[in-house]
Amino acid sequence: MSIVVQKFGGTSVADVEKIKAVAKRVVDSKKRIDHVVVVVSALGNTTDELLELARAVSVSPPEREMDMLLATGEQVSMALLAMAIKELGQEAISMTGHQVEIVTDRWHTKAKIRHVSTERLIEELRKDRVVVVAGFQGVTGEGEITTLGRGGSDTTAVALAASLHADFCEIYTDVDGVFTADPRLVPGAHKLEEVSFLEMLEMAATGARVLQSRSVEYARNYNVPLHVRSSFHSGDGTWVRSEDDIMEKAIVSAVTHDFGEAKVTIMGVPDRPGVAARLFGDLADANVNVDMIIQNVSEGARTDISFTVSQEDLEKAKKLIGEISESIGAEGCDFDEGIAKISLVGAGMRSHPGVAAGMFKTLADNDINIEMISTSPIKISCVVRREAGEKAVRALHEHFGL
Repeated sequence: MSIVVQKFGGTSVADVEKIKAVAKRVVDSKKRIDHVVVVVSALGNTTDELLELARAVSVSPPEREMDMLLATGEQVSMALLAMAIKELGQEAISMTGHQVEIVTDRWHTKAKIRHVSTERLIEELRKDRVVVVAGFQGVTGEGEITTLGRGGSDTTAVALAASLHADFCEIYTDVDGVFTADPRLVPGAHKLEEVSFLEMLEMAATGARVLQSRSVEYARNYNVPLHVRSSFHSGDGTWVRSEDDIMEKAIVSAVTHDFGEAKVTIMGVPDRPGVAARLFGDLADANVNVDMIIQNVSEGARTDISFTVSQEDLEKAKKLIGEISESIGAEGCDFDEGIAKISLVGAGMRSHPGVAAGMFKTLADNDINIEMISTSPIKISCVVRREAGEKAVRALHEHFGL
């Protein structure tokens, strides 16, 4: 018995004609597959429009109310798609995250899935229905509506696929798959046939917008193969799967970029045990995710600590860091939004020395200064000035022959 979960992003269901096209695609899939579950995002720019409405009535909208508001977007698209599927003669039913029982933690706007109930889903599938689920949303144990953050519908789809032991999960989007770089910056970028979970996780975490990083982490943990493909044609996309299933591992698979981070520097931090733990512990308690971290050599028992955060978390971080800096006796803090994070990702980097040297030399040859460096076994990231970001991506893509 085959089960497939399909996820369609906002651009795939942006208007009535596209919703009808998705419905036809789903019905065609149902003719080949025993059971189909569909996850949908909000129509087109609905989420952005709802955000604008919230900010028009509130300078600092409460996160709980934001979740109540934003969760409505997916409810519109799920209902419309279920109607369109039924119009084509296939039984379908739409369900919210609450109805499916996608149980999350209590962090509004960036909740994490704790448990997915499959009882109601399986009951509907046995009736030969296509189940259309609202992506991006869940519910706490107390019945509070939560959302999963930008791109959260990806995570909804993968979580459902894992819980249902689906054959695979298809992520339909407005691009043909995963590319060696953003084609909007690098016209010569080409589509990858396959990447490993680890590579995709690093790519998503360093700026590739194709998949939410948490969805890839979920897929890796439960070994759910992902197929990232276009909503607008039937060609193959990019498979994301276990590294053990990939024969040839590229030294460098892709160059990614993130122009949505800010650098925070706390100056004159007392150099004593427990200060860094206090700083980053308080940020973690506030659900502020910290990326790259650098601590300078101590001088006069004081040091500077720099790190990066998402610009979405910057206002929250500013208030918190100001309070922490004062309480630990730091000399001040600075916030720099004019940065770009550029990364190389590739599973083959573990066994091929010289990639870092090649990256640094390429940036130097293009007169691009490096402000921060972070590495993992299959990734090297550099922070550069924002205005040099696009040039850096193109230069690295050319140097490594991607």
